[in-house]
Amino acid sequence: MELQSNLEYVLQHAKNKPDATFLNQPVDGQWHQFSWAEVEQQARRIAAGIKAQNYPAKSRIGIISKNCAHWFITDLAIMMADMISVPIFFNANENTISHIVKHSELKAMFVGKLDEMESAESAIPESVLRIAFPYPTVTASSKWQAWLDNFEPLNDIYLPNLNDVATIIYTSGSTGVPKGVSLTHKNLLAATKCAVETLGLSSSDRCMSYLPLAHITERSLIEGTSMVAGATIYFIESLDTFIDNVKYAKPTRFISVPRLWLKFQSEIFAKIPQRKLDFLLGLPLIGKLLAAKIRKNLGFDEVVRYGSGSAPTPPAVIAWYQKIGINLEEGWGMSETSGLSCGNNPFNRADIGTIGTPLSCVEMKLSEQEEILIRGDAVFEGYYLNPEANESAFVDGWFRTGDRGEITQSGAFKIIGRLKEEFKTSKGKYVSPAPIEGKLCASSNIELACVTGAGLKQPVALVMLSESAVSNKSQLESELIETLNEVNQTLEHHQRLDYLYVCGQDWSIENGLLTPTLKIKRSNIESKYNKLLTDNITDKVLFE
Repeated sequence: MELQSNLEYVLQHAKNKPDATFLNQPVDGQWHQFSWAEVEQQARRIAAGIKAQNYPAKSRIGIISKNCAHWFITDLAIMMADMISVPIFFNANENTISHIVKHSELKAMFVGKLDEMESAESAIPESVLRIAFPYPTVTASSKWQAWLDNFEPLNDIYLPNLNDVATIIYTSGSTGVPKGVSLTHKNLLAATKCAVETLGLSSSDRCMSYLPLAHITERSLIEGTSMVAGATIYFIESLDTFIDNVKYAKPTRFISVPRLWLKFQSEIFAKIPQRKLDFLLGLPLIGKLLAAKIRKNLGFDEVVRYGSGSAPTPPAVIAWYQKIGINLEEGWGMSETSGLSCGNNPFNRADIGTIGTPLSCVEMKLSEQEEILIRGDAVFEGYYLNPEANESAFVDGWFRTGDRGEITQSGAFKIIGRLKEEFKTSKGKYVSPAPIEGKLCASSNIELACVTGAGLKQPVALVMLSESAVSNKSQLESELIETLNEVNQTLEHHQRLDYLYVCGQDWSIENGLLTPTLKIKRSNIESKYNKLLTDNITDKVLFE
């Protein structure tokens, strides 16, 4: 009989290899192992604790915490108790948490590792039961260890059906109020099994879990695939211990997001200037040895495949990583498609700059307006309690992604912009900002960019400097002008940037200029800076 949920795969692994390690959790520098059997037994006890609250079946149960072993165990326990999980980003602000709590009508919330406590403390009402993971966290009337001690493992666990709603994932809200994406076990399992097959994952693989589990990429490509394939997971303790934790784990697979790939690159350039490094990497023997040393210093000496997703990765960055023996397999997906739906898997140099080809669990095509449409077992059926959004989200059974695309000769899809992000200059010409932003971020001086200019004669770019940016202001200005000219040479005349505006303040999640997944919050950035931008500027670079 075919298994119908991630839970059933975990039960199978716990039966077939009970003593094998599944989860590895660092605490105060010491590593703690959880076997498959221990994960199952703890999940059964936590499920018993949930059942003891006498909530109606299919009640929504929240999780707000950084990644840890207890996150995985809680997710399984919620399934066992016939409830629906609602993950919340650990760095979400008070308004977002409050909206999700109310909209999903949460009955309880598991609370864990957080950078700051005030938002969760204020936003979770007393009517919502709090269960605290065994880490410093917000006040809670119930404790993880107490539930493990006081509840016997639940024998009569619920085994989900394919069409049961498994989770409601609230989009990170780069524009507007987050919407709840209802995903069934069928959706999640289709995407997860397809990813395991496409990426060739097996029980011998070791993976890091550090990107937010509230995001579909981590939930599907790390948690989900590990449960299906039987792979081993390692968590990180903090950003300060990140590299040490990766070196300890010796992962065989590693996935990250473009901003972090850019950060890794910047840290490398901070030790060896880019031009010198590129010269050394170009030398036959020395280059190979140096590339291996760089990979080892990052903890990547045993990684066989690398992934990048959640936002476009600049092609120049992908090309640079090839110099150190890292092929970034760029993937594309959405919460609405249960994660990875299209990817450059296995890596094909000819498809750099594209999102590759669709996975077997979905079909993709372009509408007459060049919008990417998608359907298949991995694609959700609708937003939670949002009929208006559902009405506009589908056309003839196809989900409208909002991405404008084109199909290359090799059959790969290429995203050329977001329909809602396009803006019109005063000349009446439409500009798609994302591709231009990608070109700018190929510069080692620029970490993030936001191209804007509705109503201006030409678009302009707001940029945030990288940590490795040139410190000498005169030299920095000269290099930024060079970058501007190089990028403009690749653009149509109406797309060419008038100037770069260098923002003095870092863009962060805390100040509302980045989403929890580190994508730019375009509307917030434009609201903050657009009043400073005019057509009457003659300089090519302006510093705030």
